[in-house]
Amino acid sequence: MINVSEQHAPRSLIVTLYGAYGRFMPGPVPVAELIRLLAAVGVDAPSVRSSVSRLKRRGLLLPARTAQGAAGYELSPDARQLLDDGDRRVYAAAPPPEDEGWILAVFSVPESERQKRHVLRSRLAGLGFGTAAPGVWVAPARLYEETRHTLERLRLGPYVDLFRGEHLGFAATVEAVSRWWDLAAIAKEHEVFLDRHARVLHDWEKRADTPPEEAYRDYLLALDSWRHLPYNDPGLPVHLLPADWPGVRSAAVFQGLHARLRDAGATFAGV
Repeated sequence: MINVSEQHAPRSLIVTLYGAYGRFMPGPVPVAELIRLLAAVGVDAPSVRSSVSRLKRRGLLLPARTAQGAAGYELSPDARQLLDDGDRRVYAAAPPPEDEGWILAVFSVPESERQKRHVLRSRLAGLGFGTAAPGVWVAPARLYEETRHTLERLRLGPYVDLFRGEHLGFAATVEAVSRWWDLAAIAKEHEVFLDRHARVLHDWEKRADTPPEEAYRDYLLALDSWRHLPYNDPGLPVHLLPADWPGVRSAAVFQGLHARLRDAGATFAGV
C-alpha cells in the first residue's frame, strides 16, 4: 500500500478523483467504489468516509442513491462549476497569450464585515491574483469568468469592482510583476512537482505497456499535485518571467502524463 499521507490529503484526492473521472460516471459514485478507487492510492476506508463527510458539509458532495439503490455521492452544482472553471487552467495545453491584458479587482469592505475582507483576500489569492496595492488585486484577463463565478457563488460581488486594462507604467511590467507575485515561491512549487513526477513520466516513456491500475494511480497522484499549481501560478506571459522558468517544464511533464495515462486510468475507474 502506498503511503500518501505526507503529500496527498485524502480530501484533496477525492476532489481530484471526481474531477478526473467521477463526474463522467453515470449517476452518483457508490461509496464502495470511492473506497476501492482511493485504496489504489493508499487511502484507507475510514479516511475516505471522514473526508467525504467534510466535503458534504462544505456543500461540494451531495448524498444520492445509485440506480441499483446503493448509497453514493454526486457533485453539487457549485462543485461542478468549480471543476468546469478549473479545467481551463489545469488542462491548458498552450502557453498563455503575450498581450491579453489584466483584470483588476478593487474591493472595499466595511469594518463591521471585516471577516468578508479576509475571505475576499484569501479567495483572490487562491484564484492566482497578485497584490498591486492594498485592496487592489491583479491577474491575467482570462481569469475574469472564473473570478466572477467565484465572487457570485460566495455572494461577495457587492464588495468588488472588476476592471480590465493594461499596465502603462511607471515601472516596467516585468519589474511590477515581481512585486505583485512571489515568483521565487511559485518557482519552488514547480520544482517540487518536477522532483515528484518527472521521473514517473520518464519511466512510463520507457514502457510499451500501460496497465490500467498503475496508470490510474500515477495519473491521479500527478493530477492531485498539479491541479493546485495553476492557481498559485496564474500563467503569466513568458516574457515577464525569469529565464528558464520551471513552470514550462512542469507543464510539459503534466501534459505528458495526462496524454499517456488518463485514458488507461479511466478503464480502472470504470468510466
